[in-house]
Amino acid sequence: MQIGFIGLGQMGTGIAANLLKAGHEVTVFNRTRAKSDALASQGAKVAVTVGEACKGVAVFTMLADDRAVEGVAFEDGGIIESLPSHAIHISMSTISTALSKRLAEAHAEAGQRYIAAPVFGRPDAAQAAKLFVVAAGEPDAIEIVQPLFDAIGQRTFVISTQAEAANIVKLSGNFLIAAVIESLGEAMALVGKAGIDKHQYLEILTSTLFGAPVYKTYGNLIAEAKFSPAGFAAPLGLKDVRLALAAGEELRVPLPLASLLRDRFLTLLANGGDELDWSAVGGLAARDAGSS
Repeated sequence: MQIGFIGLGQMGTGIAANLLKAGHEVTVFNRTRAKSDALASQGAKVAVTVGEACKGVAVFTMLADDRAVEGVAFEDGGIIESLPSHAIHISMSTISTALSKRLAEAHAEAGQRYIAAPVFGRPDAAQAAKLFVVAAGEPDAIEIVQPLFDAIGQRTFVISTQAEAANIVKLSGNFLIAAVIESLGEAMALVGKAGIDKHQYLEILTSTLFGAPVYKTYGNLIAEAKFSPAGFAAPLGLKDVRLALAAGEELRVPLPLASLLRDRFLTLLANGGDELDWSAVGGLAARDAGSS
């Protein structure tokens, strides 16, 4: 399948590489050209402009935030101006529900199609084609691109014809992960100050009550205080919590824990945590307890 891919950060690079491995013809674009050139050795075509990446059946975007997605979508020569009629924009970025609605409307008006397809999984899962895809959009459009999802993930969840539903699921999921990180950090600060080995404590937790991967992954990072290099940078964690709060405000759903998490991320960033993984929020409790 002839496709484009825009956004070659840690997640996007792994996803695009797996699409190439699956035999698809991939044209890549990134503001930093060197990241595109790195995939050229794997068979990717390199686009000089956004428009050049929009000539196929579909184009993916995997970008950091609303501003970045708005830029490539609505700018002169951007996706909406360049994508062929009936072609599909697949947005894998974690963006606001408001922007997702706006994109769906703009693509429909242009005679194109739009699928929101954010993913769950860190960069190692992206590289291993083990992501979980949450997709929402027109069923026939999703059917066309399902082979692409199969090439990058272990399962696709199709949840709605309304694109923003996928973004709600992604934001709520990231909110839950942030809550796990904070609660694990507090619990580990407590047992750590009591002289209990944090790794043994984590083994007890994950062997009994909390066997989910999120506890194992983030529990190890917190126990080892291994917050660099960032797999998911702390400012992005703050961004996602804020987007969850915005969705809650729109739907009139109070999210008091999300408000606390927003403040915890602000505390981390105010103390120089911009380059750290978002799991560094889980280290704040130990610092507050005088243990770090």
